[in-house]
Amino acid sequence: MKAIQHNKTTGLASTKATCELFGIHRDAHYKYLNRFNKKQAQHSLIIEFVKQERSVQPRIGTRKLIKTIKDPLSKKGIKFGRDALFNLLRERKMLIRRKKPNHKTTDSFHRFYKYNNLIKDLEIIKPNQVWVSDITYIRTVKGFCYLALITDLYSRKIIGYDISDSLELKGCLRALQKAQRQSRIKSGTIHHSDRGIQYCSNLYVKALKQKNMLISMTEENHCYENAVAERVNGILKGEFYLDECFTNLEHAKRAVKNAIKIYNNKRMHLSLNFNTPDMVHNLNLN
Repeated sequence: MKAIQHNKTTGLASTKATCELFGIHRDAHYKYLNRFNKKQAQHSLIIEFVKQERSVQPRIGTRKLIKTIKDPLSKKGIKFGRDALFNLLRERKMLIRRKKPNHKTTDSFHRFYKYNNLIKDLEIIKPNQVWVSDITYIRTVKGFCYLALITDLYSRKIIGYDISDSLELKGCLRALQKAQRQSRIKSGTIHHSDRGIQYCSNLYVKALKQKNMLISMTEENHCYENAVAERVNGILKGEFYLDECFTNLEHAKRAVKNAIKIYNNKRMHLSLNFNTPDMVHNLNLN
């Protein structure tokens, strides 16, 4: 087809002559040309749908993209599979590359009591059964600020958060109090965290016990025992640009608020059968 187009554009030979030279019928060439143009038009439309979705979720991966754009494509009469989308995005250099964090926020060498892990073999069957907590750093021009998160383990919904310019206890307490105000917790809800000094402190433990919450912590150096909390941190940074450097604390707060809103209400999870955290949380509340 390239030779035919080149000869036609440069005037070296007509389409008929070039087809005869290669031993193909003109009808076959035009049928191929129509299929090619239709395919290119479909690819352009798919890329537009991808760009629209990534304007809201900048680093959404291919597996979730194919679920998100499936209905719009169907309405246009286009069938497109996951592997085909992988290949198309690879050709356009639009595949997402993940970044690895490298800043430590946990200090487990302190005098406070460390609690046992209560969720290691626990079956998670409903929202507000287990909350997981963690802290991650956010970069600003003036240095680091710190995001304290509380996530419902069943639904993966972020139910409390706070961002502050220090690793002091106050930020974690504000996140906890926000979660307690907004969630219909019952006596016996488990609060799970690492062994950081903030979570072991007397004030934080007191705030948990006042709501009759059970306290659970990872074993020493076993970070995988709080994998969901760390995964949520990674999602917010890896997919919502919270790994960027912000102008100041207020700028970071606006970005965090927007990221968490989209994460809870729009981001699909493979572990939730491609549902959103908010949907799963609200549907399963008793």
